Amino acid sequence: MPKPHRTEMAIHHHRSLFLSDLHLGSIGSRADLLLTFLKHNLAQCYILVGDIIQNGDSILSQWTESDQAIIKHLSDRKKEGAELIYVRGNHDPKSIDIARGRCLPVVAVEQTEHLTANGSKYLVIHGDAEDAKLFQLAFFKQLGSLLNNGLRATDCFLNNYVYDSGPNRRSTIEAILAIVNWGLYPTRSHERRLVTLARSNNCDGVICGHFHDAQLHEKHGLIYANCGDWIDSFTALAEDQTGCLQMLGGRHPVKRGFFSVRPLVGAST
Repeated sequence: MPKPHRTEMAIHHHRSLFLSDLHLGSIGSRADLLLTFLKHNLAQCYILVGDIIQNGDSILSQWTESDQAIIKHLSDRKKEGAELIYVRGNHDPKSIDIARGRCLPVVAVEQTEHLTANGSKYLVIHGDAEDAKLFQLAFFKQLGSLLNNGLRATDCFLNNYVYDSGPNRRSTIEAILAIVNWGLYPTRSHERRLVTLARSNNCDGVICGHFHDAQLHEKHGLIYANCGDWIDSFTALAEDQTGCLQMLGGRHPVKRGFFSVRPLVGAST
C-alpha cells in the first residue's frame, strides 16, 4: 500500500470548527473517523451544533472507546485553552441523564450567535424547531428514531455477517436513509425558514445541523450553512483566520484518509 502524501496528514488550524449530528453512542456513528479528523483539524473554538450524544433510551444504543475518545479530545482541547460551545439538538439528552464520564465540560444552550473574524454574525441553531409541524410531534420523533436505529442495526449485521466488504463501504441502507432525509425537504423550505429566522435576529446567515445535508450557499439571500453529519456525509464547517467559511471533509475524502481542507462548496464570506 503506497504511503499517504505528506500534506494529506498535515495538521490544519482553524479559527472555528462547527460540528453537528455526531450521534455518539448510536448505531452507525463513525466516531473513529471523526477522531482522526479532529486530530488533523484543530480549532481555537469548537461549536457543537446539536445531536452530539445520542439519547441512551434505545436498546440499540452503544458506547465505544472511539465515542469516549471524542469526549476526551474535546475536553482536553478546552483545557488547553480552546473555546467549547454546545448547542442542544433534539437527540441530545439532558445533562443529568448522561452517564458519568461522558459529559462535556460545558452547559448546552438552545442557540447562540457567532461573530466571525471579518465581523459577520451568524445564528447558530440545531434546526429541528424549523421542521414541519408534523415531524415535531413526540410520536413521530420517537418512531423515526426507532426506525433509524433498527435499519442501522440491520445494516451492521449485514455488513459483519453477509457482505463482508469492509468498514468503508456505503451500504444500501445508508444510501436509502440519505435519500429519505433529502426527500423530506424537497423544496428546501426548511432552509428558507432558518434564513428568515436569522434575518429576524439581524444576522448575516445561519449555521445549523439536524438535516444531515451538508450545504453552504447564499441562495435565499443570506448564507445558509449546514454542517452535515458523522453518520453518512462526514463533514464539518470551518472558519479560517480571515472569517471565511468552508466545508471540510466528505464521505470519499475522509474514508480514503484525506483530512486536509476539501471544500464541498465554494467558500463564502
